[in-house]
Amino acid sequence: MVRLAYLGPPGTFGELAAITFAPEAELMPFPSHAAVAAAVESGMADLGVVAIENLINGSVQETLDILIHETDLQIQAELFVPVRHCLVAKPGTRPADVRVIYSHPQALGQCRKFLERCFPKAQAEAALSTTEAVELALRRDGDAAAIATERAAQLTGAEVLARDIQDSDNNVTRFLVLGRGLPAPTGRDRTSIAFTLAEDRPGALASVLNALAAANINCTKVESRPTKATFGEYVFLIDFEGHQDDPHVRPVLEQVRQLCSDLKVFGSYPRAR
Repeated sequence: MVRLAYLGPPGTFGELAAITFAPEAELMPFPSHAAVAAAVESGMADLGVVAIENLINGSVQETLDILIHETDLQIQAELFVPVRHCLVAKPGTRPADVRVIYSHPQALGQCRKFLERCFPKAQAEAALSTTEAVELALRRDGDAAAIATERAAQLTGAEVLARDIQDSDNNVTRFLVLGRGLPAPTGRDRTSIAFTLAEDRPGALASVLNALAAANINCTKVESRPTKATFGEYVFLIDFEGHQDDPHVRPVLEQVRQLCSDLKVFGSYPRAR
């Protein structure tokens, strides 16, 4: 049986992503995305599920930094999980009495409009996970609520005060599955890379993008993160369609490598449908 690590505890969207990806797997909750990666690296788990970006909040910076700086694990797959948030609280709590609302920072950001309109005076407090947020709310005397999944409410005995409070009905989170080895090409793949430029000059980044464009390779995402070494220096990240072993991709990656001081391929993996 596959041992699948995820950002826990049970009741989080990380668990939902893990169940969606491998319903029969042995699920192993961990307290952070870094711990998920460490579990796979150490052999404690076979695969790990981590959130990489959300429709509303954008990229998950913790995961990007892990991929850039902390792990050599390869992306094995991606999946998109619809995000439906609930406002939950200790049974009997009245919305008018809520003074504190707990949740993971990503969830708080995804429900910003609801909080501003319905609870403008409530204090938003960050939690390590949406499930921990429910546990924190349950410890208080009826003046707190949490933003979490309906499953988290069921697992903890909390009452659902409101459903579908996310700012967008189309809200989804993209998750990556990390593991060892390179998935074989499928004809419908995505490759994720990170690189630092060989020199800081006008057109340096454009030269990388132009090399991809000349090969008719479609970039689906471009962003940057600080190198954490020197102020003003950045790591650029690109997702593009195709597999690193595709005949038309392999020479372009070599060309890009010559333009960069460092190139890291996070993986080539089947695109989610």
